[in-house]
Amino acid sequence: MLIFIILAPIFLLLLYFIVQPQPVSIPIKGRHVFITGGSSGIGLALAHKAISEGARVSLLARSLSKLEEAKKSLHLAYGVDVGIFAADVRDYDAVKRAIVEAGPIDVLVVNQGIFVPQELEKQDMDEVKLMIDVNLVGSFNVIKAALPLMKGRKDSRPASIALMSSQAGQVGIYGYSAYSASKFGLRGLAEALQQELISDDIHISVIYPPDTETPGLEEGSGSVLKAEEVAKKTLDGIKSGSFSISFRMEGKMLAIATAGASPQRSFLIAFFEVVLAGISRIVTLLFLSNVYRSIRKSHAI
Repeated sequence: MLIFIILAPIFLLLLYFIVQPQPVSIPIKGRHVFITGGSSGIGLALAHKAISEGARVSLLARSLSKLEEAKKSLHLAYGVDVGIFAADVRDYDAVKRAIVEAGPIDVLVVNQGIFVPQELEKQDMDEVKLMIDVNLVGSFNVIKAALPLMKGRKDSRPASIALMSSQAGQVGIYGYSAYSASKFGLRGLAEALQQELISDDIHISVIYPPDTETPGLEEGSGSVLKAEEVAKKTLDGIKSGSFSISFRMEGKMLAIATAGASPQRSFLIAFFEVVLAGISRIVTLLFLSNVYRSIRKSHAI
């Protein structure tokens, strides 16, 4: 224990110099925030939060009527107009037209998502394809369409791309085969994309919300977060350039357990990731043991 106390500050100092990418601050006030899936739920809550901090906001979703409702609610709340664009994220050309019309983006929040829980054996392949196309391929479409304008922005300050994943994008969950696959894919996209865009001062965040009260994505039946809570933590994470944005204590522990090769800007969090790696693996194994035991028991009935 004494050795740990002596070595901990030295180790912490060493991490300070080797942690990459370095800490960054991404301003929101006066900047253009573009949110997909922005007509309701977390996306709309994010729009409220961003506008309250002085951002100019644009929303993209499939339903024009829902977008118009969202625009009206935001105007009533803040007295400002937001840009609205009706497009399906599966349609790259439609997404590109909307983004070009919206103009250069400083903060892109890729928030759209479809969730249909079912065991893979019983699930229709059309539902599997829908989740993969909307959640993963749709994210590629949005980012690819936005990158030329983001790279060419006149604003020299740091920019951000944030992808809305899920705790089901950190750990596989029974009945979530297709959904988890689509959300796990966002992690790989984000890690590679951060390396591609770091020299353009564009910083990637992946958000891992737990069960959240939204009309289109209701994960499980336990304790759920309000969309407003997720929006506040998400925007705070984006502003600090956090690669991984998690919620509650269990979310933070899950983030440590699944840190893997993801980038980490905070040398303090990096320190805890290293120190707690073994313990978190033990806890994860105990959790999985209980999960598999429960599955076997339920199937034996």
